[in-house]
Amino acid sequence: MRLKNSVTIVLSCATILMSGCKTTESMYYYGNYSEAVYSYFKADETPVSQQITILEEVIAQARGKGKPVAPGVHAHLGMLYFESGNNDQGTNHFEQEKALFPESAAYIDFLINQSSGANI
Repeated sequence: MRLKNSVTIVLSCATILMSGCKTTESMYYYGNYSEAVYSYFKADETPVSQQITILEEVIAQARGKGKPVAPGVHAHLGMLYFESGNNDQGTNHFEQEKALFPESAAYIDFLINQSSGANI
């Protein structure tokens, strides 16, 4: 009888503890961002144009879901645009990253200065 009571108490405590656990949803929308970054650093099969498309879709999906784009998405997309030779779009996305995440301004300004006249 004592064992049964002990088991009941342990199971009750476990149930209470587990009911307090909840999967938290990120406040930012990431979509396929991590796959695009992995693909970039793997320097493999995925062309820059396809990576640009993936990140543009992430931004559109975030808007559709009413969630803010994750930190780094615009910066990474800006870098890809610079690599593809579209410096205006690259600068545009760098500026968006700065506007959304002011703490990144110094680094983004550095990247913009480095990109004027040279690819990142």
